[in-house]
Amino acid sequence: MPDPGRDQDPTAALQRVLATLSYLLTRSRAHERQAARAGVTAARSDLWLLMALEDSGGISRVGDLAALLMVEPPHVTRQIGQLEAQDLVERTPDSLDRRARQVAITPHGKAVLNRLQQTSQAGLRESLAGFDDADIATTVTVLNHLVAHARRKHTAEELPREREG
Repeated sequence: MPDPGRDQDPTAALQRVLATLSYLLTRSRAHERQAARAGVTAARSDLWLLMALEDSGGISRVGDLAALLMVEPPHVTRQIGQLEAQDLVERTPDSLDRRARQVAITPHGKAVLNRLQQTSQAGLRESLAGFDDADIATTVTVLNHLVAHARRKHTAEELPREREG
């Protein structure tokens, strides 16, 4: 595994740290251990969809969820069916368009997501012991900036594809 701190250039060092962190956090065993500690059986992608729903106020259209997750709507539709079977989400009528349906996180879905987030936050608190809140807030600001840039870049790359199709 590369040493994330060996580069002297701050941008190169950050890239290495982010790549290493991404690798470590996205390993399926890491998710399985964290989910087991939280008493959750949902897959990692299921939890991302639940978080996207929560970030959308608990209810959203499929297309909006797909855009937020940066995947195709049919993928989200299939996943919603699986989550609905586990009572994690439910389809509800769209108040603005009677023909459309929205997806809402259920109380059970909120409880599952909350358990996983509490477990994750406990691990983060342990990992960040010794750092003050100002340092953590600065890190959050930098990472949110990177997330926003990645989303804008993804959207810009998708627009030419949509025009071609």
